[in-house]
Amino acid sequence: MSLNPQLLQEMELLIMFDARNPLEGIKVHHEADPGKIDAAKRLHELGIITLSDGGYLTPRGQEAIEHAEALINILQARPH
Repeated sequence: MSLNPQLLQEMELLIMFDARNPLEGIKVHHEADPGKIDAAKRLHELGIITLSDGGYLTPRGQEAIEHAEALINILQARPH
């Protein structure tokens, strides 16, 4: 498995959502970076977000962001 640019863009977009507030969505505007626009479309196709230009996390998206945040926390942990 490799972290290709598309996967990284999807992860960056995913972590823009607030995992603690499922009622807070995002909007990817049509003048946004094309990579971000495409990432939103892919996340929508995967059933992770409700709209192809953002929206809200689906239950699957909520699970995905919880895993993403857990991984980020593990990788950012510094030994004492």
